[in-house]
Amino acid sequence: MKLRFVSRKLALITLPVLLCCGVLTYAVAQKKSASKTPDDPLIAAYKKTYPASVSDAVELVTGKNGTMWHDMKLINGTPIVGRAVTSLVKPAPPEAATPALSTKHSVEMIDEAKPGEVGVIVMEGTLDIAAMGNLMATAARVREMAGMVLDGAIRDVWDIRRMGLTVYARSISPRTAVGHYATVARNVPVECAGVTVRPGDIIVADEDGVVVVPQERAEEVLKKAQEIDDRERGMFPFIRQYKSLQEAIKKFNRI
Repeated sequence: MKLRFVSRKLALITLPVLLCCGVLTYAVAQKKSASKTPDDPLIAAYKKTYPASVSDAVELVTGKNGTMWHDMKLINGTPIVGRAVTSLVKPAPPEAATPALSTKHSVEMIDEAKPGEVGVIVMEGTLDIAAMGNLMATAARVREMAGMVLDGAIRDVWDIRRMGLTVYARSISPRTAVGHYATVARNVPVECAGVTVRPGDIIVADEDGVVVVPQERAEEVLKKAQEIDDRERGMFPFIRQYKSLQEAIKKFNRI
């Protein structure tokens, strides 16, 4: 009788615990499932291409350069592909460059970003002031952004490397925008390191540099980039077999 009472007591204690664990397990599973949303088919396809091929393809399809200036370098992280979201920052007097106003549109852009998007911040007229630091980087990381591209400086590099956020920037500097710069708009076309970037354009980047694909020509550019990749894949064995790059160039019309 006593044993049966103990068993019933244990059951009464255990059931809520199991239910609670079940709810927590389900919530965690749902969160993981939500964070692994499938790629846009175009983005998924671009992830299989080389940025160098995409750079060539943009010029061939549009007749314009789509590659950012040579000093836009990978500061930390891995190659990225994603749709752009933007923020524009301009010089401002101290009263208009308060802590809130100096980053207002950049912060809003990050806080509203979807997983896999690439933040593009343009600091007009300077490479000596940081466009972002570890606080904005933390927000970008938890929003699951693919990375950030900064026409300006990055600071708190040690911390950004620790958290694993991918960042491309034109310089590194500890100087703050507060008192000097203020954001003026978000999700507008911006001139970033020599290339126009509009919200929704596709950013393709690795250690070679950063390429911008105009969204309305993205399918054409992708097809051309894939053709270039396929041609190059055929060139490697040809060069190994015949030990001649000149003959490979003649045959494949590619270098």
